[in-house]
Amino acid sequence: MSEQTSQLFPATRSRWPSPWTVGAILIACIVVAPIIAVLWFALAPTENIWPHLVATVLPRYLHNTLILMAGVGVLTACVGTGAAWLVTMYRFPGQRWLQWALLMPLAVPAYIGAYALVDFFEYAGPVQTALRTTFGWETSRDYWFPEVRTRGAAMIVLSASLYPYVYILARAAFREQSGAGYEVARALGAGPWGRFWRVGLPLARPAIAAGVAVVMMETVNDYGTVDYFSVQTLTTGIFSAWRQAGNLGGAAQIATCVLMLIILLVTLEKFSRRRRKFALGPRNQRPVTPAHLSGWHAIIACALCLVPVLVGFILPITVILSHAFDAEQWVAAGLRAALWRTLIICSIAAVLTVAGGVFMVYGVRMMNQRLPRLLMPITALGYAAPGAVLALGILVPLAAIDNGLADLILWITGRDPGLLLIGSSGVLVFAYVVRFFAIAQGTADAALDRVSPSLPMAARSLGRSAGGTLRAVYVPLMRASVGSALLLVFVDAVKELPATIMLSLEETLATRVHAKASLENLSEAAPAALMITLVGLAAVALLARANR
Repeated sequence: MSEQTSQLFPATRSRWPSPWTVGAILIACIVVAPIIAVLWFALAPTENIWPHLVATVLPRYLHNTLILMAGVGVLTACVGTGAAWLVTMYRFPGQRWLQWALLMPLAVPAYIGAYALVDFFEYAGPVQTALRTTFGWETSRDYWFPEVRTRGAAMIVLSASLYPYVYILARAAFREQSGAGYEVARALGAGPWGRFWRVGLPLARPAIAAGVAVVMMETVNDYGTVDYFSVQTLTTGIFSAWRQAGNLGGAAQIATCVLMLIILLVTLEKFSRRRRKFALGPRNQRPVTPAHLSGWHAIIACALCLVPVLVGFILPITVILSHAFDAEQWVAAGLRAALWRTLIICSIAAVLTVAGGVFMVYGVRMMNQRLPRLLMPITALGYAAPGAVLALGILVPLAAIDNGLADLILWITGRDPGLLLIGSSGVLVFAYVVRFFAIAQGTADAALDRVSPSLPMAARSLGRSAGGTLRAVYVPLMRASVGSALLLVFVDAVKELPATIMLSLEETLATRVHAKASLENLSEAAPAALMITLVGLAAVALLARANR
């Protein structure tokens, strides 16, 4: 915490802790509680099946998860970094449109891309149907076509959906680099590849590593894609152990493996950035001058940037739209209810998440006490932890509370109320708040840093309380950042699938798409999938505006 902030918010000595301190500690405990619950269940299981897991399914789960993480990490690093380099360092036809179009796959969740890819390339799909018609083939025995539902196809789908995380950070890193370094490299005889490998890539490596780390965490979190492609990962193992076998301890132990993997990944990413630090001198801050491409070079550059957009956005949207023309599906039973339920739950979750993030960051800064400052970084673990892990940590404690409330009501009234908490909308809201709290916290922290200390100092000198200063000074200046955080949390909550499947007894857009597509009924899944994609496009538009 800066000295100016400490002077603005001096630590006050009181017999009783400040409400801001209590609130910040309470929020941190609520966010971290599900992870602690998972660890507790894993260390003290009712039925210890750890030896059985290690001897049977766990090696396969871990192997597939690591292969997926490595494959998706390499593909997204290559695609995201390469596309960012081309649109930043060169000018070619379509470059201005492509630099924003490369963000569009973020609007399409990976599980929707998986459904579209299978529908397009399966035996009854348009590609194989066209091949049979063209060449006169009658059955699949007459020709060879690669299997669609494989681990490799899952890698491609996940990479096509997640590479924008690397692209955004790599593009920002390339744009911030000085043109002087490239001019020196060119004067020393380095060609385009030499300038990329020796100048551009080393300077952008920390940003690329951060993007790849996020991609790998999202790969571990994925359930819809790997389940549809029948790839057994640690996340699918949690569902199998808990929902099919009914073994809480086994599910918690698999979830602990996921947490350890995520913690190791985050640690390695931070360690790599500490070992490699690059800075540019203030005298060399001259922007890079893009080179103009023409002829075959321009065509190749345009094609290379267009392929990720085709695979990650245009293909899924085209397939979904082709199934969405059936007007009857737009008035199908349950679609409107799923839409309103999704909008209400995700809106409430976004408001509570952002309000909690602003309250915690402001309270920690104002009181300047050690315990809240130590707890604040831990609250970011919710975003790193997969949705299935958090759902497990929420579901079981709430089930115990639910049973206790039901028993109490039964004892008092003589009537059994049934489930009060499990499956309710409030549980989903709680899960989304925990899952995406890091987004709100990070946004609030950055927004508070941009407020000049003199403004709240003036408010305090005029007699404003801490809460009054927050309302009168900070909130108006943070309005744009708060709005962005609200939209990002809302969109991520709409797309969240693992936690929603485990916690919700009622249908949302995400669970409706998964349920219908799992039954090979893409026509009924198309309207809900299109709604999710349209919501995602709002977040893409926000990112495009922020990265101009």
